[in-house]
Amino acid sequence: MNILEKIEKLELILPPAPKPLGVYKPTLIIDNFLYVSGQGPVKSDGSLIIGKVGKDMDKHEAKKAARQVGLTMISSIVSNIENVERIKRVVKVFGMVNSSPNFYDHPFVINGFSELMSEIFGEDLGIGVRSAVGMTLPGNIPVEIEAKFELYN
Repeated sequence: MNILEKIEKLELILPPAPKPLGVYKPTLIIDNFLYVSGQGPVKSDGSLIIGKVGKDMDKHEAKKAARQVGLTMISSIVSNIENVERIKRVVKVFGMVNSSPNFYDHPFVINGFSELMSEIFGEDLGIGVRSAVGMTLPGNIPVEIEAKFELYN
């Protein structure tokens, strides 16, 4: 089953792909790797989920936002590369959480993204290496994630 069929089978709804908010490319292919710039949680209407984790939302809401970032990222990939079926596996995930100073469960939040990638690509190919850190994010979005994928030749 290909990636788009898997998304349909899982009844996932991709939001519109976001436009760059600065001077950068949303995706870039070098050799057999696809690099995806930091993505935020875009809702199906094109608006962003906003809020600081530990203040405006709890870790469970933030985990759902991280899952939405995964859907946003897939939408960006579909919109920017010629053949999404070239994606072989997730290699590296860098998850950033907009968190209050007393919030410490960043890995739990980023699991929302990682679990979605595992559902789409399978456990072996959908889980790569990962970082999960706290910081202040632009536009007060709760989560931003960038990723690197390996491509088939």
